[in-house]
Amino acid sequence: MAASEPDFADRVPWQSVFDQAAAAMAILDLQGVYLYVNEAMCRMLGYTCDELCGRDYRDVTYPDDIDPEGPTESRGLLEKRYLRADGTVLWALVSRTFVRDEDGEPIYFLSQIQDITARRETELLWARSFANAPIGMAVLDVKGNWIEVNDALCSMLGYTREEMVGMGFDEVTYEDDESQGLAALSALMTEGLDSATVEKRYRHKDGHPIWVLIRATAVPGADGRPAFVVSQYEDIGEQRLVDAHLAHLALHDPLTGLANRALLADRLDHSLQQLASGHGVLVVLLADLDGLKPVNDRYGHAVGDELLIAAARGLEGAVRAGDTVARYGGDEFVVLSLLPDLAAAEALQDRVVQRLNARSTTQAGDPVDLSGSVGYATTSDPRASPEELLHAADRDMYRRKRQRRPDER
Repeated sequence: MAASEPDFADRVPWQSVFDQAAAAMAILDLQGVYLYVNEAMCRMLGYTCDELCGRDYRDVTYPDDIDPEGPTESRGLLEKRYLRADGTVLWALVSRTFVRDEDGEPIYFLSQIQDITARRETELLWARSFANAPIGMAVLDVKGNWIEVNDALCSMLGYTREEMVGMGFDEVTYEDDESQGLAALSALMTEGLDSATVEKRYRHKDGHPIWVLIRATAVPGADGRPAFVVSQYEDIGEQRLVDAHLAHLALHDPLTGLANRALLADRLDHSLQQLASGHGVLVVLLADLDGLKPVNDRYGHAVGDELLIAAARGLEGAVRAGDTVARYGGDEFVVLSLLPDLAAAEALQDRVVQRLNARSTTQAGDPVDLSGSVGYATTSDPRASPEELLHAADRDMYRRKRQRRPDER
């Protein structure tokens, strides 16, 4: 091989290799004047070889990037901007090395240039989007530590950038919510998931909780495995309150705060399903207030509403925490309860009657007593019809109403 090397050099002169190289290359004297440039350099800057040769490199360097001390051998890669012939600017990655004589003395510079304009524009777009995003943004390492955060996230959590960088997200996560974040991180890092969404609570620096919607995306490294996580953070505290309020309005009676018909139907279906597991008997009580219409006619609906609210509180006081109390209609209420046997069902009916008939108010000096009739139906069959149960409790309620003595009405 050694004997053939001179032949190779003779057959393929350096100028041929230089000119056919894909990368932009130039030879400059020690003062920075171009002595020779290849075709790739000419295409990159938009000049001909004759236009560049004999010209100082500072003429095609962006003014802010001119070396004040003149050209030097670079100890590493240098990023700088060039001016093209049409006046546009490009970013380049430059490497300068000395070409030395036989005594080792530098006689020329060899400059190799790579156009990185597209990469720099992408980096600038990312940096500005990250910094100026109206929501919180961060870059995390594979262990869940923040390595870059934007101003919006700092403002959201009350920390400075210096305080947050290096901090793990678990350090500001409520203990009850830690498992959600850790599970999402594990899914991104080890299970091949591209993105994950989590709702959780962060603790603000001053101690109060913040509900945050987090969208996290895994960023792969050179080996294809996740190297970073980019996360977006949105404060959803107010929205959660609004959603919870709307959900409550959709499922509860606005006057009494009790469950409405929609929620009652859902609870009734669920209670019947529980019977399949051997949960004793399901009791459905239907209570009807007696004499509400005369009260409304004499004292007004505001007084009638007071009686309805009093009835609701009485019913709530007669049942257990897990039971359902619903307003079924204008002056009708329903109670659902899973009880061990029929004796317990009868005892519940008695308590409800006592509570309803113990309520009273005073209007214009006149006592206004609250009374009600309460019927009930029971089943231990999970296949029972909800409608039939309510109808049976309604029939029993009217039977009891008819049986009451006139002086109790």
